[in-house]
Amino acid sequence: MAGKTAVRASRNPVKTRADLPKARRIVVKIGSSSLTTVDGGINLDAVHNLVSTLAAVRQRGTEVILVSSGAISAGLAPLNLERRPKDLATQQAAAAVGQGLLLAHYTREFAVYNYPVGQVLLTVDDLMRRSTYTNAMRALNRLLKLGVLPIVNENDAVATHEIRFGDNDRLAALVANVVKADALVMLSDVDALYDGPPADGAQRIPLVESEDDLAGVKLGSAGKAGVGTGGMVTKVEAAKIASGSGIPAALTNADNARAILSGEDVGTWFAVQGRRRRARSTWLAHLASSHGKLVLDDGAVTAVVDNHRSLLPAGLVRVEGRFESGDPVELVDLQGKVIARGLVNYSAKELPAMLGKSTLKLRAELGPEYERVVVHTDDLVLV
Repeated sequence: MAGKTAVRASRNPVKTRADLPKARRIVVKIGSSSLTTVDGGINLDAVHNLVSTLAAVRQRGTEVILVSSGAISAGLAPLNLERRPKDLATQQAAAAVGQGLLLAHYTREFAVYNYPVGQVLLTVDDLMRRSTYTNAMRALNRLLKLGVLPIVNENDAVATHEIRFGDNDRLAALVANVVKADALVMLSDVDALYDGPPADGAQRIPLVESEDDLAGVKLGSAGKAGVGTGGMVTKVEAAKIASGSGIPAALTNADNARAILSGEDVGTWFAVQGRRRRARSTWLAHLASSHGKLVLDDGAVTAVVDNHRSLLPAGLVRVEGRFESGDPVELVDLQGKVIARGLVNYSAKELPAMLGKSTLKLRAELGPEYERVVVHTDDLVLV
C-alpha cells in the first residue's frame, strides 16, 4: 500500500520548471494519441513508460493525479472500428468498452510499484453543479489521503457535447484547481509550443509569461495519430486556465515526460499569471453555463469591478434570458461587455419590477424578502 503524505502547506514550491521535483501534488494529463493507435488500440509500451515515470515521481513524495484520455480510442480495435466514429452513440459505445480496458492496464502496471489506483469519471455537468463539484473535490482528496493514485477521465459513455469538449485538456486544468495542485503537466504528441509550423523552421517557445508571448502564434488543431480530439488550441486554453488560477503549467510530449518532471528545459512552461482561486470562483469563471444576462449602469460596473461590491437592484438597467434564483448569469456593461459572472438571487420574472430601485424602496413595496442583493460579492467572479 502506498504511503500517505503529510498535509500540504498553502505556499506553492513550484515557480519554474526546475522546481517541478519539489512539487507536493501535480496533475498529469496524457492525450489519446500518446496512448493509443487506430490500428492497435492501446499502446502497451506507452502505458508502461508513463506508469514507470509517474511511479518514480510518486516515490519521491509527490502526489500524482492522472487525467487520462484514450477511452474511446481504446475501444476502436475491440469493436473493429477503423477510425474514430463521428456519431455520438458509437463514440459512447467505444468509450464504454475502452474505459475498462484502459483502467485494467493502468491497474496492472501501477500494481508493480504497489500503488493502488482509483477511477474517477466526470462530465462537465458534474463540475457545473456546486454540490457535485464539492463532492469531486472531497473524493479526490480522500483518495490521495488514502495513498491512491486517482485516474480521471471524462465519462464519455454518458456524456453529450463533453466528448468534444477538448480531449480532457480543460478538464485537467480544472482538476488541478479542484485538488489545489502545485503544477499541471500536459503530455501530448507535440514536444512544445512553437511560433509556427515546426516543419517550416519555427522556433520553440520555452516560456509563456503573458498574453504578449502568444501574439502571432498560429495554433494547430489535430494530433498526429488521428485518435484524439484536442489540439494545441485546447492545450493553450487549459494552460491559461491553470496559470490564471495560480497554477503553473507545462506542455511537452510523452517521450519527454521523465525529463519535464525532473525539471529539465524541455517543452513550454506557462508561468503563473493570476492568484489562487476558490473552487467556486473557478467554477463560475470557467464551467458555469450562463442562463441569462444582467445589464448594469456605469455606477454599478464601478461598484462591482473597482470596489468589489455586491450588485444591487438600483444598478440594473435590463434583464435578459430565463433563469431562476441560484442560477449562474453574466453581468455586462452598457456596451455588452461581460465584466463578471455570478449566482443570481432572484428569478428572471422577479427582476424587471426591481430595476433601478433601492433595496429600501423594494422592502416598502414588495416586502423584506426583496431587500437582499441581486448578486452577492461572495457569489461573483470578475472576468
